[in-house]
Amino acid sequence: MLKIGRFTLLLILILVTAVAILLAGCVPGDGHNTADKPAGFFWGIWHGWMAPISLLIGIFDSKIRVYEIFNNGWTYDFGFYIAIIGGFGSISLVRKKSKK
Repeated sequence: MLKIGRFTLLLILILVTAVAILLAGCVPGDGHNTADKPAGFFWGIWHGWMAPISLLIGIFDSKIRVYEIFNNGWTYDFGFYIAIIGGFGSISLVRKKSKK
């Protein structure tokens, strides 16, 4: 069994917390995008990747949504959809079969 020291565990906890806080600053509905400055294709990709985190934050904060309402139309939708389908940047159309 792998033994992890207290310092290593504390360091991992601090790192995970810091990453979660940094990522939470870029969720849809955070006030970054407005009707005058709508979200575009690349924000659609980012919001698609952040969708699971946005969903969790949205449970506690009603202003945070999974999808940015101030977007520029089909390009945002396309980026969002690509990110949802592709996961975290790793779309796999062909899977390797395991050897038995």
